[in-house]
Amino acid sequence: MANVTDLQTKYSKLAQEYSKLRAQNQVLKKAVVDEQASSASLKEQLKQRDQSLRKQEQEMDSLSFRNQQLAKRVELLQEELAASEAKGKKGKHGQQTQSVFDEDLQKKIEENERLHIQFYEADEQHKRQEAELRAQLDELEKDSEQHQAVVDGLTTKYMATIERLQSDKARLEVKAQTLEREAKECRMRTDECQQQLRQCQSELNKQVKQSSSVIQEKVPFNDTKFSDYNSLNVPPHNRRHQLKARDVAGQALSFIQDLIAALLNFHSYTEQRVHIYPRDSSIEPISPLNQKFSQYLHENAAYVRPLEDSFLQLHQSITEDTVTVLETVVKLKSFADNFCSYTHFLQKILPYQLKSLEEECEASLCTAALTVKNQELQTDMKRVTSVFEKLQNYINLLALPSVQQDAMPLSSTSAVFTQLAACLHSLHDAIKEMSKHYNQKAGLEKELPTITQKLSTTTECLLGSLGSLTSSTGKIATFFSNNLDFFTSSGYSPRGSTVTLNPLQAETMLANKKKAAAYIHAIKKPRPQSVPHREALSNRRILTSSTESREGLTQQVQQSQEKIARLEQEKEHWLLEAQLGKVRLEKENQRIGDLEAQLAAALGGSPNSQPAATSTLAQSHEEAEAEPKAAVKETTLCTSLVGMLCTTPTIEHVGDEESREQLIKTHYMTRVGELTTQLQISDSKSVHFHSECRALAKRLAIAEKSRETLSEEVKMANQNITRLQDELTTTKRSYEDQLSMMSDHLCSMNETLTKQREEIDTLKLGNKGNAKKNKGR
Repeated sequence: MANVTDLQTKYSKLAQEYSKLRAQNQVLKKAVVDEQASSASLKEQLKQRDQSLRKQEQEMDSLSFRNQQLAKRVELLQEELAASEAKGKKGKHGQQTQSVFDEDLQKKIEENERLHIQFYEADEQHKRQEAELRAQLDELEKDSEQHQAVVDGLTTKYMATIERLQSDKARLEVKAQTLEREAKECRMRTDECQQQLRQCQSELNKQVKQSSSVIQEKVPFNDTKFSDYNSLNVPPHNRRHQLKARDVAGQALSFIQDLIAALLNFHSYTEQRVHIYPRDSSIEPISPLNQKFSQYLHENAAYVRPLEDSFLQLHQSITEDTVTVLETVVKLKSFADNFCSYTHFLQKILPYQLKSLEEECEASLCTAALTVKNQELQTDMKRVTSVFEKLQNYINLLALPSVQQDAMPLSSTSAVFTQLAACLHSLHDAIKEMSKHYNQKAGLEKELPTITQKLSTTTECLLGSLGSLTSSTGKIATFFSNNLDFFTSSGYSPRGSTVTLNPLQAETMLANKKKAAAYIHAIKKPRPQSVPHREALSNRRILTSSTESREGLTQQVQQSQEKIARLEQEKEHWLLEAQLGKVRLEKENQRIGDLEAQLAAALGGSPNSQPAATSTLAQSHEEAEAEPKAAVKETTLCTSLVGMLCTTPTIEHVGDEESREQLIKTHYMTRVGELTTQLQISDSKSVHFHSECRALAKRLAIAEKSRETLSEEVKMANQNITRLQDELTTTKRSYEDQLSMMSDHLCSMNETLTKQREEIDTLKLGNKGNAKKNKGR
């Protein structure tokens, strides 16, 4: 999955870079088009300047030709003047001719000066135009250099992008191949898991068959006398169903609270409107019918508030430790009764609503359009009341199983829930239609000239309450339709039957839940080692096959109890004897001390008294030893769980009896321990196999999902690769076309620049020649 996320991030990065490059490409295209337009305009300007330059050259040529002619004319005139001066004055006619020549010469001189001035001005204008053309040529060269640098940068950048995309493509191909290999490995692992799952399922089926056969043969759980109260027919407690029911009830409570608030606002604002329109109660008294209608509307909270309270109690009664079905939800009956009372309230105020609308139609300012809208509202109110009556019937049907058992089968319950959902949608449609007609009516009332601010404010509040009522009914209808499968499903049903759950079975289920919880709590505590099941069965066979009958064992138990009672009495007797023995021992010790004192005194007094004291001490010791020996020689009868044994309680016999009891006890304890360990091992193995099968099933499902996702991702990756390849080819083609266009454009620009330079050079040479000619003149 990490490789897939990396691919997606890289694809997104490539897409972003591609979008940036496309944007830059568009900008460059626009810049190139602008430069082409500017170059075309510059070409036009250059052509115009060339034409003007050619005109000026032609004018200069004509002027130079005219100047030459005038110069030749001046020279001829000067020669004629010199000849005329040489000949001298030849009369009056010669003077007149000379004056004519002088005037003509003066005119020619003035014309020559004027032509020189024009030539100078044309030369200056030509120089200015040349300077301007040179500046424009420099700007064009700079622009061409900048464009060339931009084109070079773009080519390098696009080539780097193309190389990067090619490397990404190769890397993606490698990753796609690795993903394909991983998908193949996943398929192989899923096949192996499926095989293991089949094996586990077959083993579990075998174990289930064995367990069911053992249960049928060895575990007599069936109650043949009362089949209705059979423990196997009690369903298990469904905690998930309870949590879902709690959640659904909480959502329904919030929606019903919104509905209750909207209904309270609607009835309150309707009451205010009755006091304002068609007669204002502050100015004149309203009609008796509207007074009665207002009185009923004032009592709406007494019918609407209990709905919220009863449903809140219903929500609080649904907990995790209860059983939530129609047969056990007792609080639903109180909600149904409150809903029935509210429906009766709507039926009671319906005639007054209709009469109030008719009174509005009879008002003097009521137009025909308002009358039509009031009639539509009457129809809507009738429809809303009828829908509430249908809802009351369906809710009463749902509340009936909690009061009367076997009142409605499961199929009928599903049908009632379905019809209830359809009825909720009908209620939403009816209230939506009434809200629409009320909006239209409010719009028509605003056009009336006598409308007051108080009435318009109350109407707006009434429209707002209708809008909230429409939204809350729509939410309730949508919520009920979405959870219809949960309502119609049987969360609890007895095993092997389609009969609904009765309250007695619900109590039994909760009792079993408490017992199971207590058992689980007890399991967590440390306990002695139990006997395996097989060992216990073998012990049972050994015990049942023994020669001792049940009556003998009960007799032995009674004898053992009697023996225990007698031994308790003897124990008390011997406790008293032991206390008496202690007292005697103290007395004997005191007496022995006295005798020893007497003996010491006698020894100190006369040596003949020593044998007498010694004989007295020995006699006392013999008396003390004779009492326990007489008590030991009595015979006793010993009983136990194994049997009875009459023994004379000597030290050896007491040891044999205790060793025999200890051996039997240790044998049975070891046997019970072995059976317990075997049972625990088999239980742990079955639990382990079950958990492994569930884990394998989950892993198989996860592997299937991952395989599907990986296959989809591989498809998407292949599609992205093909798309990127297509985009790469298109971008390469577009870039190549743009580069070829730019290169052609640069070639044409270079050709035009060379032509302009040649023309400028020729113009310079021509100007230099003309300048030399003018200087020579």
